[in-house]
Amino acid sequence: MPRKKNGKPGNKGNGYQVDPQMAQNPVLPLALRSNEHLTIAELEQWLWDAACAIRGATDAPKFKDFILPLVFYKRLSDVFDDECADWSKHFGDEAVAQQFIEEDHRQALLEGRRPMVRFLIPAAYRWEQLRNHGLAGLGEFVSEAMQQVAKLNPALDGVINVRDYNERQGGQRTLDDERLAALIEVISRHRLGLRNAEPDVLGRAYEYLLRKFAEGQGQSAGEFYTPKEVGWLIASLLDPRPRSTIYDPACGSGGLLIKARLYFEEHHPEERSKAPRLFGQELNPVTLAIAKMNMFLHDYTDALLLPGDTLRRPGFVAEGAGLRRFDYAVANPMWNQDGYDDEFYDHDPYGRCQGFGKPPAHSADWGWIEHIYASLNEQGQAAVVLDTGAVSRGSGSKNSNREREIRACFVERDLIEAVILLPDNLFYNTSAPGIVLLLRRQKPEERRNQLLLVNASQLFVKEKPKNVLSEEGIAAITEVYRAWESRPRLSRVITLEEARATDYNLSPSQFVDTTPAASYRPLPEILADLARVRAQREEAERELERLLSKLSIKQAPIEHGW
Repeated sequence: MPRKKNGKPGNKGNGYQVDPQMAQNPVLPLALRSNEHLTIAELEQWLWDAACAIRGATDAPKFKDFILPLVFYKRLSDVFDDECADWSKHFGDEAVAQQFIEEDHRQALLEGRRPMVRFLIPAAYRWEQLRNHGLAGLGEFVSEAMQQVAKLNPALDGVINVRDYNERQGGQRTLDDERLAALIEVISRHRLGLRNAEPDVLGRAYEYLLRKFAEGQGQSAGEFYTPKEVGWLIASLLDPRPRSTIYDPACGSGGLLIKARLYFEEHHPEERSKAPRLFGQELNPVTLAIAKMNMFLHDYTDALLLPGDTLRRPGFVAEGAGLRRFDYAVANPMWNQDGYDDEFYDHDPYGRCQGFGKPPAHSADWGWIEHIYASLNEQGQAAVVLDTGAVSRGSGSKNSNREREIRACFVERDLIEAVILLPDNLFYNTSAPGIVLLLRRQKPEERRNQLLLVNASQLFVKEKPKNVLSEEGIAAITEVYRAWESRPRLSRVITLEEARATDYNLSPSQFVDTTPAASYRPLPEILADLARVRAQREEAERELERLLSKLSIKQAPIEHGW
């Protein structure tokens, strides 16, 4: 790897060698084509190579917090270079353009308007400076660069400066300078400018990397990543309107929000300017940073993501006006989350459980549903991924059960539109199947006092390490939902009376049997076969009698049971 040691070209040792040309050229050449246009497949392979570059004593997935900010930083730097080049053509002079850009950026921050460039990257901290920095002190320099860029661009604060690239644990660097240099070198292979990768292509490749990290992280991955197919299913079911608002109170890496907007843009290519605006809140600051990067890479700069515990301190509130209300809500909150007891619900300033009841302390599933319901406007709809037990716990029991009581309230108020049972082993943090619960404040007249239950447990493709909800499955579920129809082995529309009869157990598997129906041959065909077999048997008996007769043996009478 051609990298300087201590910033002095020509030094050798410590496991790396200096390219002889480096002694003559202090800047590493970027062997890149400015007009290269990357496909999503090329981007995916390249990003995974970057992850593998630091695979060593520790699995690469654990380094996602180092890799993702660097990929994002390179995109920022390359886009800034492209924007500077365009403005240089406009002004006819690069130095003049640079002066205008920097002054405009300063004024834009004061005036609260959009500047000439998306983000200002100082010359001292552009990507080529990271790549050409000496090996010694590289981690410290990368952290410094990200801190300085975040200071100049407040929107990036808490996004690129959450990771210390000089971090030590037990006296040892988490990511040493040699591996950091190797990672930077791999990321330098391609330009990520405006002409090299469309925002949605780069964003989808980024989502691919998130999925790969999720596959490697197993149980802990569920905190930040929902399988993309589940996201596409939810987007397809909600089918958001132009100029609408979509909210995720437990947004993780932002995947559900982004797929809802991508779905809109794919189905309304002429109305991209009217795309839904995205809002989210996330408790984990590192995951929130990943979500914000995800939004920027998709060029969804109008998305608003906030930190914090949504149930304890909702971010989207207006003083004196309570919770902000949205057109749509999507969510995959932590299942059966504890930590919210009676005292919390009793002192909730937003009264979210009023009229429904307090969820049990051992599971906040219905606490999330109550929050989401309170966050919907009068025409609002929501799709929430939950544990299957959320729609069945307590039903049929003689003992009182808080979840059953809350569920009964939602059913009786006709707020639950559908329940979809997902296949097993889709999610990275559990092999349990999960359900999608659809809420709707105002059902269409023809759906009043009815619920649609969909058993999609068989609609998957078996892959490693997880099953995948199939495209055909997503299409079939969407079709029966939109048509509001009962379909053998897939769906059933039930009435409010039927829901009461099962004590509000809304588990789709008890209403929709996916077992293939037994098939029987036509009776005439069966009788014909019996006659043929009887003839064969009679012929065999006659032949046996002839043989015995030749041997002078008398055969005993044969008794037939038919």
